[in-house]
Amino acid sequence: MRRTRTWLPIALLVAVVLLAAGCSQLGVASQESNGYTEISVEQLAAMLEAKDFTLVNVHVPYEGEIPETDLFIRFDEIAEHTDELPGKDDPIVVYCRTGPMSTTAAETLVSVGYTNVLEVDGGMRAWRAAGYELLER
Repeated sequence: MRRTRTWLPIALLVAVVLLAAGCSQLGVASQESNGYTEISVEQLAAMLEAKDFTLVNVHVPYEGEIPETDLFIRFDEIAEHTDELPGKDDPIVVYCRTGPMSTTAAETLVSVGYTNVLEVDGGMRAWRAAGYELLER
């Protein structure tokens, strides 16, 4: 009976860690400490089925786009183009080629008062690697 009590807390801890890891693998959105939410390409694909957000490509130079992209705004100029964006509480999804530019854009949007900003983890490369179509002009 004593052995059962010894390994039980360890087994519970392992189960919690595995459950948490499983959730991240399933693409559960995570709120970043910087005020925006990181989403997976699978989540974006699901969201596109009933699109109710503004999708913004912030990558420069142009290297393709995810279908249904609404706007193209340079990541380093997004604060100067808020007049093109929806209201500060409306959902805005930003992406770039691999992530760094969209992270900067998401942080900038939060810093100027946007409250519903989502950033696509891995950007266009992750989108294409997951088998989704990437448009090119």
